[in-house]
Amino acid sequence: MTGGVGAPAERREGREKVSGTARYAAEYHSPGRAQAWPVPATVARGRVTGVDTAAALALPGVLAVLTHENAPRLAEPDDPTLAVLQDARVPHRGWFVALVVAETLEAARAGAAAVRVAYDAEEHDVRLTASHPGVYVPEEANAGHPAVRERGDPHRAFESSAVRVDVAYRVPPLHNHPMEPHASTARWDDGRLTVHTSSQGAGAVRAVLAGLFALPKRRIVVTAEHVGGGFGSKGTPRPDVVLAAMAARQTGRAVTVALPRRYLPAVVGHRAPTLHRLRLGADTDGRLTSLVHEVTTHTSRIKEFVEQAAVPARVMYSTPHSRTVHRVAALDVPSPSWMRAPGEAPGMYALESAMDELAGELGMDPVELRVRNEPDVEPDSGKPFSSRHLVECLREGARRFGWAGRDPRPGSGGEGPLLVGTGVAAATYPVMVWPAAATARALPDGTFLVRINATDIGTGARTVLAQVGADALGVPLERVWTEVGSSELPSAPLAGGSSGTASWGWAVHEACAQLARRLAEHAGPLPEQGLDVRADTRGAADTESAWSRHAFGAHFAEVAVDTVTGEVRVRRLLGVYAAGHILNARTARSQFVGGMTMGLGMALTEGSTMDAAFGDFTESDLASYHVPVHADVGEIEAHWLDEDDPRLNPMGSKGIGEIGIVGTAAAIGNAVHHATGVRFREIPLTPDRVLAGLLDRRATNDVRTGPATSGSGPVRQS
Repeated sequence: MTGGVGAPAERREGREKVSGTARYAAEYHSPGRAQAWPVPATVARGRVTGVDTAAALALPGVLAVLTHENAPRLAEPDDPTLAVLQDARVPHRGWFVALVVAETLEAARAGAAAVRVAYDAEEHDVRLTASHPGVYVPEEANAGHPAVRERGDPHRAFESSAVRVDVAYRVPPLHNHPMEPHASTARWDDGRLTVHTSSQGAGAVRAVLAGLFALPKRRIVVTAEHVGGGFGSKGTPRPDVVLAAMAARQTGRAVTVALPRRYLPAVVGHRAPTLHRLRLGADTDGRLTSLVHEVTTHTSRIKEFVEQAAVPARVMYSTPHSRTVHRVAALDVPSPSWMRAPGEAPGMYALESAMDELAGELGMDPVELRVRNEPDVEPDSGKPFSSRHLVECLREGARRFGWAGRDPRPGSGGEGPLLVGTGVAAATYPVMVWPAAATARALPDGTFLVRINATDIGTGARTVLAQVGADALGVPLERVWTEVGSSELPSAPLAGGSSGTASWGWAVHEACAQLARRLAEHAGPLPEQGLDVRADTRGAADTESAWSRHAFGAHFAEVAVDTVTGEVRVRRLLGVYAAGHILNARTARSQFVGGMTMGLGMALTEGSTMDAAFGDFTESDLASYHVPVHADVGEIEAHWLDEDDPRLNPMGSKGIGEIGIVGTAAAIGNAVHHATGVRFREIPLTPDRVLAGLLDRRATNDVRTGPATSGSGPVRQS
């Protein structure tokens, strides 16, 4: 029996986690370890003119207070958000202006409260509008995407289209909020730095620390053994790890910095708000003649980060004329950053909502509209798809969901005070693969050890990599062990962009396949230390592909809307995906369902507000920023089509960590429109927003002479 790639193997670290023996970054105890608590700025823009630390230093247990006047000097970082305590500037509210180090966490927190900071405050601007005078078109959006792409004459084609939709959508700021907040423990020993950190990539943290502290990488060890989620916010180093290293150097002791949850929105990134304008033109048969997607977003004054939300429209549908453009305004806000499915999640919410509106204008089934506009090649690049089974996902999803029995008329389903509706949306996410190195060792006792600096952020990477290794070796899974999560292991990219397993698994597969060949040629017993093989996928994994490589999926949702309270309940969610070979059915289903649950939160409960007066996110903790709980989640099903795509990697796998969120919010929003006849173009669909829309709808119906039909235009709800 081999390792069984595709089998639903249980996660190997599961028992450690449920029994409490798995140690996270803040749980590495050592003699004399101190705790630190940061002091955030209370102005939205300005300079620190004075820091009074006397009261804090007088408190029992307080060891030191670091400020811009006495903190260790750092080399200028590539990421300006890491230049903490280096000067007096305050680029946004919540920027750290001091750090209190103490014997205990309680003493550090009390010390931070006792620090008094004086500021020279300046006028600030945190309000994003599409007409903001500071809006500009950047050279690039994130990940190297051109900010603007245009084919044909989209504006003229739109004006001459038989059927047109011109609509605007708004996605608010969103926050990652992993279960384990950002935390790091650091210590210095004879000029060597050891760090335990909650990060999606130990190698990236080591490289940044080496630059900041002018140290050779070989004198830094970074461990991220267990990580309690990240969703992108831990994809790059954050201030906690820099502060921990600075405090440890200053005090000569090990120091832990565990950021309070309410500080996270200001210092670890967020999904920037996006304002969307979609113009879709089609002929009477439903074929797109023009597609224009314009996105306006914000970035901070100190770091340009442009959410690439118009990029999915370059991939999804066939049209001879298109224009996609990103615009951004630099404001006095915290720096936005990566959040699960950056670009795709907000971009596909807008695009798939607009497609639903177009289907309504055409009087066409929303599934059939998408099928009718299926491209033969990627519209933007002209490359052929390595595999694209979106139509199959839509058809299979419709079959499983019972879509054929749907009454297409908005507002046609009712159960007393409840309005019931269903919706659909497509999803896509790019395939990304990066070079990695791995070693595989055969031991005399018949077991095997695979070593790679992968990061398991709760996805089951340890288990899946062991399955890949066992499959390549042709041995039972229980004979293969993995070591991950340390910069002392063979180098590997971070866990992000749904690229982890595809990248790490390629290197693991190559190492284990080479080891299998060596073992086949080896005669006699193995040496005591075992037999080692190393593989490096540089020159293979990073070769530009002649194919457009993407995962695709289809989401279906059923909702019930309470006409008395405005509450929306999602009764059913179904996702059907085409994401290459699925390497572990158990962990894959968990990833799909987790993404869909996060998409449900995006649609119904999650959203943040920038307070214009104070320059602060008002929803800064889980009491005010509402992630979904069990009561919010009804029946969720995830299924997949097994794709045979040899143009990906030796396992034939695509990333699955993010595609689950991509179409979920749009499917739910489309279902709410089907239930109510009201088109809500701003999420989340909270009860107050929904109830206001229902009341407006009733007022409109009072003056109508007849009910809406399936071919009538949608109610315009801004």
